[in-house]
Amino acid sequence: MGRVSGKVALISGGASGLGRQSAIKLVEEGARVLVTDLNECGGDSVAKELGKDGAFVQHDVTKEADWAKATNAALDLFGRLDIVVNSAGIGTMNSVEDCSLEEWQRVMAVNGDGVFLGCKYGIEAIKRTSMEPGAGGSIINISSVSGLIGGHNLAAYNASKGAVRLLTKSVALHCARKGYNIRCNSVHPTFIDTPMVRLMIDGADEPERVEQKLSRQVPLGHIGEPNDIAWGIVYLSSNESKFMTGAEFVVDGGITAM
Repeated sequence: MGRVSGKVALISGGASGLGRQSAIKLVEEGARVLVTDLNECGGDSVAKELGKDGAFVQHDVTKEADWAKATNAALDLFGRLDIVVNSAGIGTMNSVEDCSLEEWQRVMAVNGDGVFLGCKYGIEAIKRTSMEPGAGGSIINISSVSGLIGGHNLAAYNASKGAVRLLTKSVALHCARKGYNIRCNSVHPTFIDTPMVRLMIDGADEPERVEQKLSRQVPLGHIGEPNDIAWGIVYLSSNESKFMTGAEFVVDGGITAM
């Protein structure tokens, strides 16, 4: 019996990186997973990798109509929705003086609006079955250590991930007050070896030096692996975390302990 047997998850940004690895681990632990992403080719590939327990829907997280389409697809395909993982996100590196309004709005749209809509439509779909015996919903919002600590050149990213952190707490309290039996927690990774981070490393003039620099910022001495986060997603999706809501699940190799 898997840790999330019988549960259905929707993972935005599931075509690559943390979303993809979380989908794989959830299916391995007994869940059925709807992967959503703008990247149709990547999403189809992940769905095929998941087999009969996976499916894909193309999805722009900044569009409300797409969220209605995605959650309805989960209900139509699998008959219920128990877990929403808001994993879609983008990152930019600019200080407050160098960040344009266009860049600010783009980052906030994906990282902020996308998570807000994921919570809003996730609650609506999950609460249909969350009060059944042995059920209970879980919304998992991927924030970042940059939602906990600042960076001089991360104006838009810091703001967006900080917004995710506090939105998570508001959603957790709202669901508890309403008696929906839906938990909501945020996950705060540091540098993880995903395509986005790998692009930043490999695109540098001296990739090896950049990776060493990133590793030196982590007390454990190396950047993380996607499974370091994916196993946390499995825990937060499962009934093992049934008394955990509004919390920050920090997976950062010790960065925020300094």
